[in-house]
Amino acid sequence: MNYTDIPHEKLKQIKTLSELKSAGYTPKTIKQELRDNLIAKLKSKEPVFEGIHGYEDTVIPEIQRAILSMHDINLLGLRGQAKTRLARMMIELLDEYIPVIEGSELTDDPLKPLSRFGRDLIKEKGDHTPITWMHRSERYAEKLATPDVSVADLVGDVDPIKAASLQLPYSDERVIHYGLIPRSNRCIFVINELPDLQARIQVALFNILQEGDIQIRGFKLRLPLDIQFVFTANPEDYTNRGSIVTPLKDRIDSQIITHYPKNLEIGKKITQQEAKIKTEQKSLVESNEIAKDMIEQIALEARKSEYIDEKSGVSARLTISAYENLISSAERRALINGESKTSIRVSDFWGVIPSITGKVELVYEGEQEGAGIVAQNLIGKAIRNQFIQYFPDPEKEKKKKNDSIYKSLFDWFGDGETVDILNDASNSEYKKALFEIPGLKEMVKKKFSDKTEDEKLFLMEFALHGLAEYSMLSKKFLISKTSFSDLLSSMFSMPSDFEDDDED
Repeated sequence: MNYTDIPHEKLKQIKTLSELKSAGYTPKTIKQELRDNLIAKLKSKEPVFEGIHGYEDTVIPEIQRAILSMHDINLLGLRGQAKTRLARMMIELLDEYIPVIEGSELTDDPLKPLSRFGRDLIKEKGDHTPITWMHRSERYAEKLATPDVSVADLVGDVDPIKAASLQLPYSDERVIHYGLIPRSNRCIFVINELPDLQARIQVALFNILQEGDIQIRGFKLRLPLDIQFVFTANPEDYTNRGSIVTPLKDRIDSQIITHYPKNLEIGKKITQQEAKIKTEQKSLVESNEIAKDMIEQIALEARKSEYIDEKSGVSARLTISAYENLISSAERRALINGESKTSIRVSDFWGVIPSITGKVELVYEGEQEGAGIVAQNLIGKAIRNQFIQYFPDPEKEKKKKNDSIYKSLFDWFGDGETVDILNDASNSEYKKALFEIPGLKEMVKKKFSDKTEDEKLFLMEFALHGLAEYSMLSKKFLISKTSFSDLLSSMFSMPSDFEDDDED
């Protein structure tokens, strides 16, 4: 039987070097391993990097080409672009189990030992050398580059305590305490945020990447480490923290540029996959596609906003957190009102502001406006852009005058009427407030006859917000409610008092 055909359960029963040789095992580098398994998956049409959306025609083919070329990889892109996730998913392309000399610090291959310990053990025990098995999930190591990372952390250092206890001179390699990289032999090793690594530490990686040897305190050890390196980095102009030194960049074989979702549908798929919505929330709160689209639209608006630093980027975590907060806003409202079922409302979107303010890097003009105001503006722009996907353009309808679909609404508000939508209104109070507006229910019912009652209520409120964003109605955000009125009359009416508690 071929070694590759041996079932895993039978494979793990092999305990000695002689049994391993009898099974037909031959050493294979990790890069060859990744290449062979990728080839097998591509031939059998199996999915590779499953669950990563939006990269099917861009990033994933480039990673596959890099693996086929047996390259070390640098994933370059703004925050929240699944760089680390892609690196972690590479373990799925490794063999499920590999043999290791038992007790080896450097995960020595039994037929190609790297360490002094491994060579000495085989010399002592020969074919009876004990073998253990390492699962692919254990073959991943990750280090976040921070300014305090040292060469000793990554490569290693002389251990004087070991030298004293073993009574060995410092010239003996057995006194070395190996760092993360040597101990990641035969593994995928990831350094996140590579530019944050000090230049002098980056220099220590030169020989490891190119020549395959390491130097520790004057020791020159020929350690041909078998490692698949993956680096992640933001573009160098993202901050002034640092950059990848040119010789190191030159030694990294493939640099792959990541990106944000190209369209709203891909973003929505990512958000719905990643958002952690509890089972009880799903049974209590009913969402709808318009609300999901609006969440994604907020991120799209943020990425082109003049108030937000474009070089910093807007992470996909914004939409994930925002959607979780949106559901929680509706859940809280239902719990307060003692209701067993509720639906998402446009007024619930003010609960997503904390998800936005902490995830955007503001430029000077944005700082002047304030994070809260910028977040409100993004929500407003998202409503404006999504509004014309469902309702006629208010600016075009305005020219029709008596034939406008919005005429009855404008007439009612024009007579001095106002409507208040309470943030924590019960289902019945919410419905009553919207039904008070003549023509609103009929307009939505006529245009969206196939929608459920809850969706129609959402669209009724959505219409009010959309018209306000197009400056057809006046909209005021108060502490606990949103107030809609005629735009012209609100411009001429002064508030009765100016207390901070009454106006936002």
